[in-house]
Amino acid sequence: MRILSCLLLALAVPAVGAAQTATPGPGVPLTVATARAANVSDLRYELVLSIPDDLAAPLTGTNTLRFLLKDASTPLVLDFETSRDHVKAVEANGRPSPYVFVNGHLVIPAASLAAGANTVRITFNAGDASLNRSKDFLYTLFVPARARLAFPVFDQPDLKGRWTMTLEHPAAWQSAANGAEATRTMNGARTTVTFAQTQPLPTYLVAFIAGDFKIETAERNGRTFRMFHRETDAAKVARNREAIFDLHVRALEFLEAYTAIPYAFGKFDFVAIPAFQFGGMEHAGKILYNASGLMLDESATQNQLLGRASVIAHETAHMWFGDLVTMRWFNDVWMKEVFANFMAAKIVNPSFPTVNHDLRFLLSNYPAAYEVDRTAGANPIRQQLDNLDEAGSMYGAIIYQKAPVVMRHLEALLGADNFRDGLREYLKRHAFANATWSDLINVLDARTPSDLQAWSRVWVDEPGRPTIETILDVRRGEITRLAFRQRDPRNRGLLWPQQLRVAVGGHAPERVLNVELTAREVEVKEAVGWPAPRYVLPSAGGWAYGEFRLDPITREYLTANLPEISDPLTRGSAWVTMWDALLDGQVPPARFVDLAMQSLPRESDEQMTSRILGYASAAWWRFLQPSELSARAPRFESLLREGLAQARTASQKASWFGTLRNIAQTPGTVDWLHQVWAKDETVPGLPLAEADYTALALELAVRQVPDWQQVLQTQLTRIENPDRKGRFEFVMPALSADPAVRERWFLSLKDVANRRREPWVLEGLNYLHHPLRAASSQKYVQPGLDMLWDIQKTGDIFFPKRWLDATLGGYQTAAVADTVRNFLKNLPANYPDRLRNITLQSADELYRAADITKKK
Repeated sequence: MRILSCLLLALAVPAVGAAQTATPGPGVPLTVATARAANVSDLRYELVLSIPDDLAAPLTGTNTLRFLLKDASTPLVLDFETSRDHVKAVEANGRPSPYVFVNGHLVIPAASLAAGANTVRITFNAGDASLNRSKDFLYTLFVPARARLAFPVFDQPDLKGRWTMTLEHPAAWQSAANGAEATRTMNGARTTVTFAQTQPLPTYLVAFIAGDFKIETAERNGRTFRMFHRETDAAKVARNREAIFDLHVRALEFLEAYTAIPYAFGKFDFVAIPAFQFGGMEHAGKILYNASGLMLDESATQNQLLGRASVIAHETAHMWFGDLVTMRWFNDVWMKEVFANFMAAKIVNPSFPTVNHDLRFLLSNYPAAYEVDRTAGANPIRQQLDNLDEAGSMYGAIIYQKAPVVMRHLEALLGADNFRDGLREYLKRHAFANATWSDLINVLDARTPSDLQAWSRVWVDEPGRPTIETILDVRRGEITRLAFRQRDPRNRGLLWPQQLRVAVGGHAPERVLNVELTAREVEVKEAVGWPAPRYVLPSAGGWAYGEFRLDPITREYLTANLPEISDPLTRGSAWVTMWDALLDGQVPPARFVDLAMQSLPRESDEQMTSRILGYASAAWWRFLQPSELSARAPRFESLLREGLAQARTASQKASWFGTLRNIAQTPGTVDWLHQVWAKDETVPGLPLAEADYTALALELAVRQVPDWQQVLQTQLTRIENPDRKGRFEFVMPALSADPAVRERWFLSLKDVANRRREPWVLEGLNYLHHPLRAASSQKYVQPGLDMLWDIQKTGDIFFPKRWLDATLGGYQTAAVADTVRNFLKNLPANYPDRLRNITLQSADELYRAADITKKK
């Protein structure tokens, strides 16, 4: 204790601010990061790491930091969220330096520093938490501020550094990093690889992989692309490789033309990681993807093909939006994500000329954004963030789905070319540096007479969505009044300026009106005297954003006749609005499911078929009562079998089959699925792959077919790929019919080491909490909620929300809803607000389902 006191005294200087810096708080506080960014410049890292053969042994290495200091009178804080015994030695400017290890920081005294050029060299054992190590490969994932879990750094986005990396690893392994490979030296059973210096990068974009990977190479337009993967099915690789390379090429070509800035990071590698935590991660020069999203099966649906193209375009767009120009702080993380999604939509469209892309934009963004924005836990697009240890919980549907809607509105406000030119100006002005939302708004504001600052305050800085009510009066067969009234459901007095694209249809040919909703109430005088409509849909055109309270005439018409609407985009908008009506209690769930069953045989658009199937499945498990479900099961299953038989393409058949597999309950259908799994039956026109048989085995087991144990064991032997076999083995106990086995599996998740492979955990949780197991598994809801804070501290960015969704998604009862309410009511005062909010988000449909059940 006395030694620590002496060291703290050695670090201290007379200034009060310096004394505070000597004991920085946990995480990466904004105050610490702001002071560092103002003081440190011209930053360079030289990272040398040795990766041992033994998985139990730590990586060892050195990190040499070279930088300029404006003011050397205060201690220097580095971030290293491990334990003190991981630090082996510290040198500053060629001499051993004292240091303090406090709250996950390594603090070097001012006496060891100098104004101007400095060199700090730290020898350390790396932490494992963000290295994703397996016995024969590893990959790093440092977003949003997890580099400090591995080695000492300035872990903040506005201290970009140039990185030179050296990896020493088993000779049989491949490796890659952000920079191009510069040298490779063999020494017996070990190899040392040095990678060239990078352009300036923030720590969250720094990455390396090493392990047993295969490499595919392609040349396109004079540029070499490399794909690292662990797929053992050579036919699957051959079937997918050219499309994967081509999609990257098209994305690069589009972005270079749109931004008028060449790709800035030299080489272009990408890596297919088994069970990767995200769809992709945009490390400069070396993108990581979830392997299952790239290597598609022959039975891939249209949505899966579009999804692959979108994620490739999204991650490639990040090379400009996020990598070239980086947000100053993670409160603006949404900026990189919105432009990646926004650009991806533009990039993907030409590759799928037969797809209705306006409909795809609607279905890809609005429902997911509404899932959050309708809840009591809704968050704004741009959020306050005081410490990077909470940055991971800022990600979600508001950033990924609402923000692109808002950006599309902004592009329309400025005009497409004017908007593009503003983005070019912004990117060139801040290339290889950092920027804020205000920096972009200032550029765009100069290009329009509209008040973008006021627009931004409503759409970007505030949570929630407007409620927009249709006022329709009809007399003697004519419209006497048509108006739209918006209100703020949170009673803040906000107005959301936007355009309504209103479809008025029924007896007369459908007409579309553009109505500027710039006031609390807007009259549509143009419609007065028109023939009485059967429906008025203000969400038509897939454009306006909000909760649309339909007039009674429209709601009744859509409930009975929605498939009569001929335009797919208007039809899609109507379905999104009707789902809102179900959740608000305006449409009974059974009537909604009946409408879906009425519509599916008549639906001609594949995207709409997938959406209706999804809505029907969600309502089936979440909102129908057991008696309603059993009464409809034979008819719904028969309808799905007929749709499967009549579907024209393998993609369409896969959608029908997937829904049938997920909702099956009658003995006849379950037995038929068992025969399909056993390969005694086939599905004509649908080539089933290993993933299909695996999903079937899991669904049969959760239904406790008589031979469920043999089904699982047989499927395990069928799986050849070691990564997929490991995943299946991990999930199997969660499917057991023995409650004691399931309990042991759940309790094992309290050990963070058993949660490292997050997709495995989530798959197991979804089956543990499956609606068919709800009665016996609801006892795990409370302990699952209790683990949430630790999940947030130790997991990656999407894990807390997905943990909650898996924990709560199988329930509809008031008892489970009360469990969540009591959990929230009894939280300690210091519990993170963002975790409260995502709990409210995940519980919203549970609350609504429980309320509907009470009313019955």
